[in-house]
Amino acid sequence: MYRNQLKAWVFAAILSAGFSVQSFAQDNLVNALKYNASEKSKELYQFTPVVDIENTTIKNQGSSGTCWSYSANSFLESEMMRMGKRPVEISQIFSARNAYIEKGKMYVKMHGAVTLGDGGAFHDVINMYRKYGAVPQSVYAGLNYGTTKNKFAEMAAIQEGILKAVVSNPNGKLTPNWEKAYAAAIDAYLGEVPEKFTWEGKEYTPKSFASEVIGLNADDYIEIGSDLNYPFYEKFILLVPDNWAFDQVYNVKMNELTDIVDHAVNNGFTVAWAGDVSEKYFSWKNGVAFVPEKEWEDMDEEERKTLFDGPKGERKVTPEMRQEAFDNYSTTDDHGMHIVGTAKDQNNKEYYIIKNSWGITNDYKGYMYMSKEYVKYKTTDIMIHKDALSKDMKKKLKI
Repeated sequence: MYRNQLKAWVFAAILSAGFSVQSFAQDNLVNALKYNASEKSKELYQFTPVVDIENTTIKNQGSSGTCWSYSANSFLESEMMRMGKRPVEISQIFSARNAYIEKGKMYVKMHGAVTLGDGGAFHDVINMYRKYGAVPQSVYAGLNYGTTKNKFAEMAAIQEGILKAVVSNPNGKLTPNWEKAYAAAIDAYLGEVPEKFTWEGKEYTPKSFASEVIGLNADDYIEIGSDLNYPFYEKFILLVPDNWAFDQVYNVKMNELTDIVDHAVNNGFTVAWAGDVSEKYFSWKNGVAFVPEKEWEDMDEEERKTLFDGPKGERKVTPEMRQEAFDNYSTTDDHGMHIVGTAKDQNNKEYYIIKNSWGITNDYKGYMYMSKEYVKYKTTDIMIHKDALSKDMKKKLKI
């Protein structure tokens, strides 16, 4: 439903703007083929989309820990579509650059007692959107150092060096100059942020572009997790290293995580997903993630070899099982992706369609299929528009 309505609107808009029909047709051919499996995967899994919400093209975060920015901005682009706007690719590195500035300030305030690196969280994108605005990818690609893809290791090492030197306090008292030096080092790699820019013939600032073109309200977006250590339906600080901002998320019961995602997707809303992707039963190549009946350590050689040779039975995840995995570091906050629909396999089992930011090199051209049990087990948090919640859940969360 959502796809057909949007395609008609986009087609009319493109024709009126004078773009070539050939270019538009080619783009739609890519869209039509986006979930096509490799020949081997077609033999093993037969996925049928149930809900397929329009989303922008697959991106590649390169050698950078910016999945949180890619997935959250992809989510915001789908929000533009949902609201009837023509989507624009939002600069993921503009969000990341501003988050690195704010993270550096927090690191110094905390005397070095927060995590460095280029990781982050969904709320970082929302917070940076609120404070700094946004720019299109064409205006700020963040590739100011001679590569065609992100490659942040050298920059990250220099950031760390500067910040560690600052908190060592060699002068006995901090000066304000460190902030300028820190920002200049980042901008040397990513490029200076434009105060004004022209897009489609009109001049904008990042703030005006966010307001006039993207047009989303940062206060409409919330994060939700599930942790047995805190009261349900209240907020708690998600204790993962990349939550350097110490933002809070709403706490719900484990089964309510998938209930919330189901309600959102079935009503045309996509969902930003964060969680663990380090398990052997998360396969980027095969494009499938599920919870096998046995742990990897308990499988024999044949079971391991055939783990992704078609649908398998799954363990039933319990809240206690989920909590234990988080508390003992079996579940870690590794990655952010974008839930854009649901599908069923040949056995009628349900999966979420996941958009990743690792390019198109896997069996599903950059997409994946993640089982509901995997989402229950390995989610650290999700981000949604608050209107994607059911009336009952809004009441529970007092939203």
